Amino acid sequence: MQLILLTILTMIAFAANSVLNRMGLAGGLIDPASFALVRVASGAGVLVLLVVLRQGRLAGFFEPARPWAVIGLAAYMLGFSFAYVALDAGTGALILFGGVQITMFAGAVLAGKAPVPLQWLGAGIAFGGLAYLLAPSASAPDLTSAGLMTIAALGWGVYSLIGQKTADPLGATAANFVLALPFALVGLPLVSALHLTPAGVILAFLSGAVTSALGYALWYWVLPQLATATAAVAQLSVPIIAAFGGTALLGEPVSLEFVISAGLVLGGIGVSVFATNRQ
Repeated sequence: MQLILLTILTMIAFAANSVLNRMGLAGGLIDPASFALVRVASGAGVLVLLVVLRQGRLAGFFEPARPWAVIGLAAYMLGFSFAYVALDAGTGALILFGGVQITMFAGAVLAGKAPVPLQWLGAGIAFGGLAYLLAPSASAPDLTSAGLMTIAALGWGVYSLIGQKTADPLGATAANFVLALPFALVGLPLVSALHLTPAGVILAFLSGAVTSALGYALWYWVLPQLATATAAVAQLSVPIIAAFGGTALLGEPVSLEFVISAGLVLGGIGVSVFATNRQ
């Protein structure tokens, strides 16, 4: 029961990143570049503290860091924040989550792993769901913002692929957050004017220190205790939780197109997970 509750708490933390970011930007409380910078900085601080508490020192701290992981993390953070200027919380989470899974599927193919037909079918269904969401319609999301979230998904997908190979996920994540700080500064010249309010900074800090840093730390503790398929299926809940959060806290509507797209994307990923588990 404790494992189930901690897994649910972790999924809520992941979804909360979308809601917190959207709250800050939709409310005009902070600009997207500042949100990303505060998120990375506060996340780095908490993760470094966790590493120190775990091993009592920072010797060899940067050894787990990999350049492409740092670039992928920075692309995710910046793309994520700028995308939420116009995207609803649930829509952004769905594009992100679907894009990450497709990126990781493509990475596996490029690495020489031969997917079974059912995995191809699942990936195709998920891709079709994203295409349906982005197709021109009255409720279609802003394409520029959707493109930025796709960049974020690509960055997080690359980061996840690299992270699968590390023996110390917490240490590597802490190092990558610290090294991503200079890259997070790149977003500052991209906004017409920096805008920070105390409430906006608090939202960004919570996203970095709590729902990112502590959320990732908790996930890495829970993950070894879960079956691979269970962990993958658990993450299917993140866009749905984000959509509920956006509706409850921000009054964002849930369109029929979103519901259909979510069913296709999450269903397609579920098919791929089932095929992987069976294989």
